[in-house]
This record gives sequence, C-alpha cells and structure tokens, in this order.
Amino acid sequence: MVSDIDFEAEYNNRARVPDHPAHIAGWQRDAATYREKASCELDLAYGPGERHRLDLFHPPGGDSGGPVVLFIHGGYWQAFDKSSSSHLARGANERGLMVAIPSYDLAPSVKLADIVAEIEAAADFVMQRTGRPLVATGHSAGGHLAACLMARRTPAPMPVRSAMPISGLFDLAPLIPTSINRALGLDEGEAREMSPLAWDPPAAGRLVAVVGGAESSEFLRQSHSIVEGWGKAGVATRYHEVPGAHHFDVIAGLAEPADPLVGILVDLAADA
Repeated sequence: MVSDIDFEAEYNNRARVPDHPAHIAGWQRDAATYREKASCELDLAYGPGERHRLDLFHPPGGDSGGPVVLFIHGGYWQAFDKSSSSHLARGANERGLMVAIPSYDLAPSVKLADIVAEIEAAADFVMQRTGRPLVATGHSAGGHLAACLMARRTPAPMPVRSAMPISGLFDLAPLIPTSINRALGLDEGEAREMSPLAWDPPAAGRLVAVVGGAESSEFLRQSHSIVEGWGKAGVATRYHEVPGAHHFDVIAGLAEPADPLVGILVDLAADA
C-alpha cells in the first residue's frame, strides 16, 4: 500500500494515549468488581480450547426475554480476554438484556481466520443455549469481529441482524506496514480476505458504527466507510461519535444503563 498516511501513528493507540495503562488497569478492577456482584455464569465452554470460554451475565431485575448482547473484547486480536470486559455488561443488564462475553485464541498462536471461526462458534453456542438471536458488539478488534458475525459467510443457527461495532476495523490493509502486524502476519491477500468491507454485505439488518471523537482520522474513516458501504447495500446504518472519547475510554458508557451506547443496544435489540 502506497500512501502518505503514517499508519503507525494512526493505528498505534497505545502510543496515541500515553495513560492507557491506567485505563486498562481500571477495566480489570471494574470487571472483577462486577463479576463479584453480578448474576453470572462463568467459564462456559463453547469449544475445546483453553480460551474457548465465555461468561453470561443475567439482568438483575429479570430477563426481558429478548436478544442476547454478545460483547467481543479488543486488543488487536493479540491481547486481553473476557475478564477485562465484565463490567461492560452492566448497562445492558440493568436494561433487561443478557450479555455474553467470550475469550478467544490470540495471534500469533492462531491466524485471524481462526479467530473469526472461534467467535462464530461462541455465537452459535449462545444462540443454541438460549434460543435467542444476538446483537453483536465489540471494541476495536472486537468491532471487526462483530461486523464479521453480521456478514457471516458460514451457516449459523440464526443470522445476526444487528451490530454495534465500537472503534472497529473493517479494512485491514492499512495494518500491514505497522508494528501491529508483527503478531498478525497479514499480507495483502489475507488482509483483504479478513476485511468485512471486502465481503458481500448483509442483505438487511441494522448497524451503528461507534467511534470516539478524539480517535485518529483512520479510525473515524473506518467507521464512516462501513456505514457508507453497507448502507448503499441496503443495511440500515448509522455513524455515532462519542464526543471527546479516545480509544480506551470510548467503551466506558457500556457500564452505565442511561448512557447513549446502551440506548443504542436496547434499540437494536428491539429489532433483532
């Protein structure tokens, strides 16, 4: 890819947000606190691997019986697990929605195509166990995986018709020249093959692409691109910017039941 854009500066979020360790430590602290008090089922196996586990968080005031929110953690497909995201179930739980949060294998031990397949298996497990459809959401790499579920190319128990990727990556070619690609090992062909924007869009459904207002121009472009591309194909799409948010605090609102992000999930669940 020939470009005047400094892709390393655009996509290296840890370098862009120097106090990211404090945010990550806060995730771990808040997640552990929520697990202690939440009504939850932990470490349910959706596959044979050690990391093929997910947590189910149940609404404290009674289940609405609606779709399940599947939240997929980020980390550029090479960091974190479900334990860093438990608190992000709180907002949807307080609004009556069950939330599932899976772990998955990480690069470089597996390829990106393997991770996509694992998230499909996690989604299938939740749909088969609950008999309910999903609203897919996720942060960063998790936003990519949420879009992959909606545009899924393999058979599924039920289609995923609603998604809210947060700071998602839908065109992976710009990652090739960056330090992020050391673990991923993407070449041009694999980057295109794993880019939801290069797939056939879903035939219908709703997608709200969320991004932080203080994120890089490339992250803003990524969300605008999927809104435009899938919107032209017939998906009901919308772009939502969280004012002033950077890559590590853009997800914070998911823990608050009155936050606009939770409102979007509730609205998507009503149509899923």
